[in-house]
Amino acid sequence: MKTTIAVLGVGLIGGSVALALKENPDFRLIGFDVRQDYLDKALTGGVIHAGTTDLQTAVRDADVIIIAAPVEQIYRLIDRLVELELKAGAIVTDVGSTKSKVVRYAQALTDKQITFIGGHPMAGSHKSGVEAASERLFENAFYVLTPGADVPAHEVERLAHILSYTRAKVVVMDPAEHDQVVGAVSHFPHIIASALVNQVSRYNEGNDWYYRLAAGGFRDITRIASSNPRMWRDILLNNRDHLLKIAADWRAELDRIMRLVEAGEAEEIENFFRSARDFRDQLPERKKGALPPLYDLYLDIPDHPGEIGRITTLLGAKQISITNIEILETREDIFGVLKITFRSEAEMEKGEELLHFFDYNVYRRG
Repeated sequence: MKTTIAVLGVGLIGGSVALALKENPDFRLIGFDVRQDYLDKALTGGVIHAGTTDLQTAVRDADVIIIAAPVEQIYRLIDRLVELELKAGAIVTDVGSTKSKVVRYAQALTDKQITFIGGHPMAGSHKSGVEAASERLFENAFYVLTPGADVPAHEVERLAHILSYTRAKVVVMDPAEHDQVVGAVSHFPHIIASALVNQVSRYNEGNDWYYRLAAGGFRDITRIASSNPRMWRDILLNNRDHLLKIAADWRAELDRIMRLVEAGEAEEIENFFRSARDFRDQLPERKKGALPPLYDLYLDIPDHPGEIGRITTLLGAKQISITNIEILETREDIFGVLKITFRSEAEMEKGEELLHFFDYNVYRRG
């Protein structure tokens, strides 16, 4: 008997989960989406075995239901699932980045002999849509499961086994603990990046040198400010309590360093930066975390015509995909004048090896 898995939402995340699971011949993947054109793309691309715009048809025989939708839509889909005919003993999970509220909300499913286990695959892409889906999107990334206190351990193990085929590292956390940790290392950094960009934008109204010099490093450290505004609105509202506490701690830390600056405490200011550097340098360099990594290489190139064309030709000849190429004018603390962004870590490593072979000085951002 095949395990039937219904994926509700066949975008980047849902499509990538489906593609990874579809490699197991014992799994049958059914896609649901409100848009037929999305389903057509998923079917044409071999992402799912079958697709439907009728939710009841998608979930009736499903052993596992994966809600791959934005945070606010998760609640609406849970409401609909409560009203529909589901297979007894089925597991429902989601892919949202906040967990406490949705786990509590999904308690309504327990009356139907359905187990809900919150889920959060910590991987993404700068692209969107099912056409950007990849069976390796979650490889080596953390996939967090957040069961409620009353969920049997064997049900968690059952779902973890299925999700192991995504090649992710499946871990189990308490929902509140997840929201606190992810709030600090993902949600709050998005607030800081956006606040910093908005501040510089206001300064730029009177002096466009802010805009002109905000290339290079400033653009890199604030890249997450380019995220979907509506999605982040919903994430912040769903993780409000934790973010308010994190913000209070942030203000206290900012006030502390500014008091040291005001008092001219040179040694303590240096210690502030040293402790940050020491912790940051201990972070795993090549592991996927809550924020998507950058796949950038920087390289020195001679200043003569055709050099950039030569580099792209070398990469293209080896079928190494790049997503962006940029000449850097502002390069404080950055080696290299050319930045090349790759689609994945594997593509970046192949590009790095190739460019080294042709005697280019290649650097990664430390």
